[in-house]
Amino acid sequence: MMKVKIISVGKLKEKYLKDGISEYVKRLSRFAQVELIELVDEKTPDNASEKENEQILSKEGQRILAKLSERDFVFAMAIEGKLISSEGLSETFERAMQQSSTLVFIIGGSLGLAPKVKKRANELISFGRITLPHQLMRLVLAEQIYRGFMIREGSPYHK
Repeated sequence: MMKVKIISVGKLKEKYLKDGISEYVKRLSRFAQVELIELVDEKTPDNASEKENEQILSKEGQRILAKLSERDFVFAMAIEGKLISSEGLSETFERAMQQSSTLVFIIGGSLGLAPKVKKRANELISFGRITLPHQLMRLVLAEQIYRGFMIREGSPYHK
């Protein structure tokens, strides 16, 4: 069976977001085994220097990379990534599934993703140029993954 992993940095606290994500994970379970992985985020001082920010990103990046296997097809959510439509995402799934049985989606912390994580990614994806709180991004991503699978099977859900 197909596997989908969503790796995110930081703890999700809001109940309404947890409920929404749970709903999409439940819906996705007919297509794939879904695993949600929350990694600890580093505390970022308000007036952190560029060097401190790089160190924080590096530590978070190491935690993320430790959760990946060589065979995983990795999608990293990045503001500078490829702007993609829901249909485009579904087509990308199609290609990814020919290469791997595990699709991994990564959402960084408040500083984004370390360069080494972006380099490991097979695809850098953006859902637009707006900035979303990374907790809300988890819900948006879960819905879009579900939508991508529904598009693949020609479901009216996407209409």
